[in-house]
Amino acid sequence: MTGNLMRDRLIVGLDVPTVAEARKVVEELDGVVSFYKIGYQLAFAGGLDFARELAAGGAKVFLDMKLLDIDNTVAKGVENVARMGVSMLTLHAYPKAMRAAVEAAKGTGLCLLGVTVLTSMDEADMIEAGYEYDPHTLVLRRAEQALAAGMGGVVCSAGEAAAVRKIVGPELAVVTPGIRPAGSDHGDQKRVVTPRDAIRAGASHLVVARPIVASVDRRAAARAILEEMDRG
Repeated sequence: MTGNLMRDRLIVGLDVPTVAEARKVVEELDGVVSFYKIGYQLAFAGGLDFARELAAGGAKVFLDMKLLDIDNTVAKGVENVARMGVSMLTLHAYPKAMRAAVEAAKGTGLCLLGVTVLTSMDEADMIEAGYEYDPHTLVLRRAEQALAAGMGGVVCSAGEAAAVRKIVGPELAVVTPGIRPAGSDHGDQKRVVTPRDAIRAGASHLVVARPIVASVDRRAAARAILEEMDRG
């Protein structure tokens, strides 16, 4: 893979409290990164308008909203998100919600991603939440359901990426958060993998936030991760 192609596969999480800080991150990473994630923290601080701005300026935007509601509400939300010009949108991988979202996104360029199991959750967390499956088993089940629903891809731990890739085939996106360069702090993530190993496992896109955003030299941190991805 060339460096430019890897650049399109690295998604930097703009997990910062204000649009001003997010704008600073994007400015510092200009020319190195072209894909950004906007989640709850920034979305609720003006980040949705910033997502439109980024998309209009040619950047790719991964809107991490993890939608889950009744079918009509999900569909109407997806219709409006598609009009924003963003590239990717997440929803929880519940079959009814996914089917409604897929129908609403038809004819648009929006890639819908089913969130399988959060990378902050381990087996104990799953039991506490009332699930009968361990994380790995539930991830694979939801990957099968996402494929059946016609989704554009799934979000899973890179530790499950190889097994998920076998289920969804070569075309669907397999987006992996919980990426940590070798030797870095895991933070609140419990199922983490290095950039190189995630690419080797079959991930199409890696989501990286703190290792880049919290770095004193964000450009250098992003380049180092891209180099790790290249080695994968």
